[in-house]
Amino acid sequence: MFGLDPTLTALLLFCLFAAFAFEFINGFHDTANAVATVIYTNSLKPWVAVVWSGIWNAIGVFAGGIAVAVGITSLLPVEVLTDTNIHHNVALIMALLITAIIWNLGTWYLGIPCSSSHTLIGSILGVGLAFSLIAENQNTSYVNWGKAGDIGLSLLVSPFVGFSLAILLMYVLRQTVKNKSIFKEPNTTAPPPFWIRSILLVTCTAVSFSHGSNDGQKGVGLVMLILIAIVPGYFALNGTINMTDYKSNLADIKEMVSKVDRSQMNKSDSFELVKFSSLINDLDNSIAYATEFEYLTENEKFVIRKDVILIAKSAKKLLLSADLNLSQNDKGRFKSKVEGLKEVTDYAPTWVIVMIALALGFGTMIGWKRIVKTIGEKIGKQHLTYAQGASSELVAASTIGLSTYFGLPVSTTQVLSSGIAGSMVASKGVKNLQPATIKSIAIAWVLTLPVTILLSGGLFLLFRLIL
Repeated sequence: MFGLDPTLTALLLFCLFAAFAFEFINGFHDTANAVATVIYTNSLKPWVAVVWSGIWNAIGVFAGGIAVAVGITSLLPVEVLTDTNIHHNVALIMALLITAIIWNLGTWYLGIPCSSSHTLIGSILGVGLAFSLIAENQNTSYVNWGKAGDIGLSLLVSPFVGFSLAILLMYVLRQTVKNKSIFKEPNTTAPPPFWIRSILLVTCTAVSFSHGSNDGQKGVGLVMLILIAIVPGYFALNGTINMTDYKSNLADIKEMVSKVDRSQMNKSDSFELVKFSSLINDLDNSIAYATEFEYLTENEKFVIRKDVILIAKSAKKLLLSADLNLSQNDKGRFKSKVEGLKEVTDYAPTWVIVMIALALGFGTMIGWKRIVKTIGEKIGKQHLTYAQGASSELVAASTIGLSTYFGLPVSTTQVLSSGIAGSMVASKGVKNLQPATIKSIAIAWVLTLPVTILLSGGLFLLFRLIL
């Protein structure tokens, strides 16, 4: 397979299986985010709810694009994945996979809603930091701290957004909805009124779809890390991109940059423009005599991949400059052309997306009871009302959907749990929360990053000695 020897082939297959397992576990760990409200409001039977959620999770993986997946792969700089010893790359991948699976399974077993996003990102940061301890070049940062900061901020802020918006939405509902029965606990096993049930079904579907489009992409990004690390000659670049069109796009960028008057820019922005121009020229030289991306050598592909990533970062800085003397139309074209260059690095084969969609979809249908019980019964002291279920899921779906649009991974679990907590507080105040459950969730939230960073970093160093 891919020209690897039997040992590396076996390791590749193991890593792909582990990635499938991670996403499968993610499915049944996060099922409760979508189905808890429809189950506890008698809107759907449990088995119908989980099957329906699984289908829409899988659809979400296909429809979500790859922006979040690219964010995951961007956490580790290219240098970390270009170790000439492929066994070292395998050690890196196995360390983060095993860490993510252990933490996800452990929190699921204890019935604690925990962020799979935090788990995966902590694992990636751990191996990056561990790699920096043994790297020959100590002048390079082996963690993309800029991207890690963006992702960390989204993970930190999203629970507070979910909590606050749920309170606000509950207030709006109380002011606008005349039928006060939606604020009461269901007192029978009969389904709710049709209009309430319809809203809850829509929000359940929306959360399932949003979860697939966001969390599914994390699985896609994880598989791409595996493929780039172990078989870079095949997956470092998208070999299906037309080289002629790519060169034409690059020429258009060079022409636009030539119009910029450096004398009107401050020192910092002028330096950034020189850096950008140098990177564009390097990329142009790298592909000058190439006819297809797939025919380039492994080293050439990594050089191009690195240049494209750095070009995108530099272009982002230039577009933020007030001294970039291009018209608004040219700035729009410039941004679009740079996005076109990223098509060669920001991609995922169809089979990877199918694999993750199946893992997440089937995982959603299994093992859901533990977390559902926590979300439905243990966050608040009262039984979940129709209004609480609808408001918390509506907030979760919209928050996750927006995060996916901006390419930021968020924790579905944290957003929905905080939304339900907010809806409980909106009903009867803080006293309506169960302190023990909130404490367990908060502890898991605080510990996830440091524990996964230490565990994945330690496993990486151990596997480096073994492999």
